[in-house]
Amino acid sequence: MADDPVIQTVELGPQWPTVDPFLFCAHHDDSYPKGNDEMGPDASLAGRDIGMDFEGIDGWRMYHGRRVPGFPPHPHRGFETVTYVRKGIIDHADSLGAAARFGRGDVQWLTAGGGIQHSEMFPLLDREGPNPLELFQIWLNLPAQDKLVDAYFTMFWDHDVPRVVIGDDDGPKTTVTVIAGPLGDAKPLSPPPNSWASRPDSEVAIWHIVMEPGARWEMPKAKHVDTVRALYVFDGNDLRIDGHDATIAVDTGVVVDAQMPNVLNSERGVEILVLQGRPIGEPVARYGPFVMNTREEIIQAVDDYQRTQFGGWPWAEEDPVHEYERGRFARHADGRLEEVET
Repeated sequence: MADDPVIQTVELGPQWPTVDPFLFCAHHDDSYPKGNDEMGPDASLAGRDIGMDFEGIDGWRMYHGRRVPGFPPHPHRGFETVTYVRKGIIDHADSLGAAARFGRGDVQWLTAGGGIQHSEMFPLLDREGPNPLELFQIWLNLPAQDKLVDAYFTMFWDHDVPRVVIGDDDGPKTTVTVIAGPLGDAKPLSPPPNSWASRPDSEVAIWHIVMEPGARWEMPKAKHVDTVRALYVFDGNDLRIDGHDATIAVDTGVVVDAQMPNVLNSERGVEILVLQGRPIGEPVARYGPFVMNTREEIIQAVDDYQRTQFGGWPWAEEDPVHEYERGRFARHADGRLEEVET
């Protein structure tokens, strides 16, 4: 169709393909059992490839964790991670000495910049019942001039994140969680200062959309003709986009023309993650946790990490988790402390 707003459709796997300025998005959804005294799973680990458990046995994974699920220390350079936790808890620790416990709607935005090591462990705090975990980790590229800035992270606590509710009082609603990118009168919290998203003309948006059965919503047009908008359907099977013949099923991503009306409809209800932005438009060289512009810069990143360990690891354990009784908090590298009532 000449007026079809859908440019491309892809099936989604564990790591979702993305378009510049994004590098990828991982959706973790694990149904963990009750926790034990070490905040790990109170269940047998037999049959799992401990240290590399990605099979999803019984609906959950240890990932690289050995006693607590998660990701022990690993380095990053040259990009940002945006971690949006819908269910469960993450314990963060890093090579700058910073730490955090966050989840249940919170977002952590980390600029890796010139280099950082961090761990992301998933403590199972409920010892009486299940510990569901669901999160998105989004990798957002940095432009060349900001690849080596100082590492920095900020927290968006759930109660501060704007949410927009669209729909009549008695009709079906669409609720949009605004992590990045303004939506109408809703202004998102400020990303780190060197983020591509901190530039107003980048038009970066990260929106989580929940459509009730029967809901209908027209997304606002992008301001710039080169802005790329991708929608990822991760729950529900009947998203329709006006002007497109086919229904968009679950585990499907679509790149849409953001200069056309993107009118979304759902008879039974869907959940969607939107990643939008203007391309950085620079060469991308990738090697595992390093994202630079040239092969030579990747070689330098590996050499720097081997030589400096990006500041080393100041924690006594390789997979640190915080005290069982600790609430949600963030202690920044400069000593600033944020604490959140649970």
